[in-house]
Amino acid sequence: MEMKQLKYFLAVADLGSFSKAAVMLAAAQPVLSRQIRSLEEELGIELLYRNGRGIVLTEAGTAFVARARTILDTARLAAAEIDQMRGDPSGKIVIGLPPTAGAVLTVPLIQRFRKELPRVRLKVQEGYSGHVLEWLSTGRIDVAVLYNAPKTSTLLTQPLIEEELLLIGPPTTPAALRAGPVTGKDLAGLPMILPSHPHGLRVLLENLLAAHQVELNVEYEIDSFQACLGLVEEGLGYTVLPYAGVHRQVAAGQLVVTPIVEPRLARQLVLATSTQRPMTQTTRALARTVTQLVRDLVHDGIWMPKSNRPDG
Repeated sequence: MEMKQLKYFLAVADLGSFSKAAVMLAAAQPVLSRQIRSLEEELGIELLYRNGRGIVLTEAGTAFVARARTILDTARLAAAEIDQMRGDPSGKIVIGLPPTAGAVLTVPLIQRFRKELPRVRLKVQEGYSGHVLEWLSTGRIDVAVLYNAPKTSTLLTQPLIEEELLLIGPPTTPAALRAGPVTGKDLAGLPMILPSHPHGLRVLLENLLAAHQVELNVEYEIDSFQACLGLVEEGLGYTVLPYAGVHRQVAAGQLVVTPIVEPRLARQLVLATSTQRPMTQTTRALARTVTQLVRDLVHDGIWMPKSNRPDG
């Protein structure tokens, strides 16, 4: 049974004439007749009684009119809803962010996405990159922002920015360190506050520094981003983070940042989606919003100091 057959049948039933229905539908009368005959054969019963003066609905035809109209109305409503979704998506979408990226992205992302797609509810889940990757793989989130994503066939990734990692110190940081830059060997002499293994930042730092025969002096292992910053502010040690995660504290004079050289420490922030699920219009819109927002934050000197930007 096809929608076209139902449409033809209702036109004939409403107008009481094959010829009038053919004119209204801009269809050849023999085609109209064949489609309705095919419908009757499929149902196994006559719907129309044909006489010299036109057509009359049979008892089955009279009962079928209401059903056919309901089916066509439902189909039209479904098509209209799909059209509305294309132009004005709704529903919920979930993005996962690591804490350092969330510190700078979450608020402006929610504000911007709400303006662009007001009928879509955006949920933000914060976690370390390993957890965010797991959430994406298991379908708990739709879009992920994470560091140094693995190259696999199940991930579609788009580079967002290469973040330079900086030494983060308290307001009491000595002038020699403030003047910077500091080397990897300088870091070895400082009390460090870092996340524990297997946190991606900890592994990255140790691997990069090991190549220069540098071993860090980790005084405190803290897996809470905010607690780590709090301890640094209180002067209990130093940490290593991107500028984006501490830009507010630096502007307020609560923390000090110093570039690191020999080796330069950096990591890649990427946008990721799963190839195991279809890419919806809402997912594409969120990905575009995140990408543009990161560009804007870099341009405004929020994601990294303007002096550290590639074009700065």
